[in-house]
Amino acid sequence: MSEKNIEEKIKKVLEEIRPSLQADGGDIEFVEWDAERGIVKVSMMGMCTHCPMSQITLKEGVEAELKKAIPDVKEVIKM
Repeated sequence: MSEKNIEEKIKKVLEEIRPSLQADGGDIEFVEWDAERGIVKVSMMGMCTHCPMSQITLKEGVEAELKKAIPDVKEVIKM
């Protein structure tokens, strides 16, 4: 899968996740795909910015879904 295709797939998965974050007053935005390291960089917004549970949401929710959908993803970090 090309780097461009991976980035498009990442954005698609994030769009599928967004409604559940938005339901709690938060949101997520794609920032960058580091293909060399397999790292997706995202920005957590709204209520997710200061929520103490956002790191759990990021790792057990967002990262898990992205890894399941895209084997090239190794980690998701917030900017």
